Amino acid sequence: MDKMDELRAALHGYGQVAVALSGGVDSTFLLNSALETLGPNCVLALTITSRVLPTRELEAAKATLASTEVRHILLEEDVANIPGFADNPPDRCYHCKRYLFIKVIAMAKEAGFTTILDGTNADDLHDYRPGLQALQELGVKSPLAELGFTKAEIRKQSRSMGIPGWDRPSLACLATRFPLGEAVTAQALARVDEAEEALRALGFSQVRVRCHGDLARIELLQDELGRLWEAALRTQWHAIGPPH
Repeated sequence: MDKMDELRAALHGYGQVAVALSGGVDSTFLLNSALETLGPNCVLALTITSRVLPTRELEAAKATLASTEVRHILLEEDVANIPGFADNPPDRCYHCKRYLFIKVIAMAKEAGFTTILDGTNADDLHDYRPGLQALQELGVKSPLAELGFTKAEIRKQSRSMGIPGWDRPSLACLATRFPLGEAVTAQALARVDEAEEALRALGFSQVRVRCHGDLARIELLQDELGRLWEAALRTQWHAIGPPH
């Protein structure tokens, strides 16, 4: 069997699934694969809304569900409630994932779903991601990673399935914009989100605004970097104004 056949077989084996939908390419592909394989009555989509989720990802998650019949639950959580989160320790992602997915699992079980899936892919396994340990401890399944789906393969399959946004740039958790040990506050997260959205509004595709105290470092694709210094673009940037 090829990977898509293996994925369909795994989904059939689960019977019914709750998919943690962030709005990114991976979880959107996983949700669509589940819907295609199991049908909307056997699939539940859950999205956690919090300050660490980029605005664009939330909008993408809502857009994904707009044309389907699948049930979608929005779970609003304040990451400030997570013990130690604001201190931004090296294992912040572990504590955040564990806290949030305990909520996801509870909501899914209340709706009658006991198998929880997330969109972790095979490439993610090569990065430092302490949150993956939390998912394993809680019994969350990551079929894309388990079956060896890379980001490139997910994009290719998404394109062939006609899934909108298959080429959308990756948008990591906004807390990753702060060096470990630097405080992460709701206000700081909102500033980063607003600054990145402003840069995208100016036509930049892949954007990161990383904070270092009072200093912000803008990261762009190499072939887009030169545009940042164009006089006309600087005028537009000043017209937008600084993030609040």
